[in-house]
Amino acid sequence: MMTGLGIRLRAFTRNERGAAVIELALVAPVFAALLIGMVDLGRAYSTKLQLEQASQRAIEKVMNGQADTTVATALKTEAANTAGVPLTQATVDFWLECNGTRASDYNTVCGAGQVSRRYLSVTITKAFSPMFSTRFAGANTDGTYTLTGATGVRIQ
Repeated sequence: MMTGLGIRLRAFTRNERGAAVIELALVAPVFAALLIGMVDLGRAYSTKLQLEQASQRAIEKVMNGQADTTVATALKTEAANTAGVPLTQATVDFWLECNGTRASDYNTVCGAGQVSRRYLSVTITKAFSPMFSTRFAGANTDGTYTLTGATGVRIQ
């Protein structure tokens, strides 16, 4: 015959009223980590788009029909200011291709019968800091990621 304590203990072990709370406590940290990861990915993607748009705006604002290397400094300044980064993180590149081969000097003229094309690219880099710094998946040593926004245009 069972005593009163044995009966209560057996009833307690069969009771499932707190199982859902315990299961939630086990699964909640995983869901929280997934949510934070998705938010960080969204922020990183938004930052990359802002960098690309800043490089596009710099080209649109500065070029105004002037397609030569004299606007390189203005392009670099405009790109850096628009993206909110130092000048060292913005790069402007002009190049000439003669029959698909990059020439050594932008201002040269391709030889007779060669097809010439002139190009311009603006590249902006920026460090992105996720909510929780990490040391894997391409992270820098300080836990940040380097994002790059680039735009190129054919100008001739």
